[in-house]
Amino acid sequence: MNQEYTLKIGLPKGSLQDATLNLFRKAGYLFIAGGRSYVPSVDDPEMEPLLMRPQEMPRYVEQGILDCGLTGFDWVQDCDSKVRVISRLTYGKQTLNPIRIVLAVQKGGGIERVEDLKGKRIATEYVRLTERFLKEKGVEAQVEFSWGADEVKVPELVDAIVVNTETGSSLRAHNLEVIEQLMESTTVFVCNEAAWEDPWKRCKMESLVMLLEGALHAERLVGLKMNVPKDAMTRISSLLPALKKPTISPLADSEWVAVEVILDEKTVRDLIPRLKRAGAEGLVEYPLNKVIY
Repeated sequence: MNQEYTLKIGLPKGSLQDATLNLFRKAGYLFIAGGRSYVPSVDDPEMEPLLMRPQEMPRYVEQGILDCGLTGFDWVQDCDSKVRVISRLTYGKQTLNPIRIVLAVQKGGGIERVEDLKGKRIATEYVRLTERFLKEKGVEAQVEFSWGADEVKVPELVDAIVVNTETGSSLRAHNLEVIEQLMESTTVFVCNEAAWEDPWKRCKMESLVMLLEGALHAERLVGLKMNVPKDAMTRISSLLPALKKPTISPLADSEWVAVEVILDEKTVRDLIPRLKRAGAEGLVEYPLNKVIY
C-alpha cells in the first residue's frame, strides 16, 4: 500500500462502533470488523482503518499516528488535544441527538449545588474536564478516575459522578439527578494539522465528510412520490411544507403528472392521508441514503 496515498483513520471502539460503521455504510463504505480484531477491513484501498477507544483518539490524531478519526468532542476537550475539527456529526448509539456531560448526585441526598461538593469525592472518566470545571466554580473536591459503571457508586463509594448521558434513563434508574451540565457533545471528525496541509489527504477527508454529512441528513428525511391529476395540483401543493419545491414530471396520460418531494420523516405519516384525500394516487414513500446540500 502506498503510504503517500493512504489515509490512516481511527474509528471508535465500543458503544459508538455499530452506529459509526452503519453511518459509513450509508455513506458508501463497507467496514468489516471481525470478532476481537482492532483492524477492520474496508472496501476502499486508500483507507487504513483502526478501531480504538474514543477516549484515546484525540491524542493519537494530535501526534500524527493517525491522520484523522471520529471521536466525541467531550474527549477532545478532556484531553485538551490540539486537533482540527473538520465536522460535527450529531449521532449517538441510541439517537441522533447530542449527548450531555453532567454532574449527578443521589436524589434527595442533601447535595443540591456544585458548592455542596466541597471536600467530597467525585468519580468520572472525565478527570481533566471535571477538574477544570471545579476550578472554574472555585470548589475543591477529590476527583478520581472511574473505569465505568459510575451510577452504582453513588452514594456508597462516592458522593457524585460526572458522566455522559444520551437519554438520562440510566441516571433515573439509579435514583440520581443532574445538578449541573458541564457541556454538550457530539461525535466529531478530527484530523491533525499535517494531514490537513497535505493536498491529497485533505481532499480525501473532505470527500469523506461530505458523504458522512449527507448520510446523516438523510436519516431524518424520506422521499415521497405520487401521481396527481392536474386539476388537483393546487390542493396538493398547498399541503406540501413551505419551501419544499416538488419535482413535477409529465405522465403518458396528459391529465396526470408525477410529483416527487423530499420531506421530514416525522411529517409524512400525517401528510400521506391528507394527500390521498386531496386526489393523489400511487403514493410511494422510500428511504434515503444520502442527501447532499
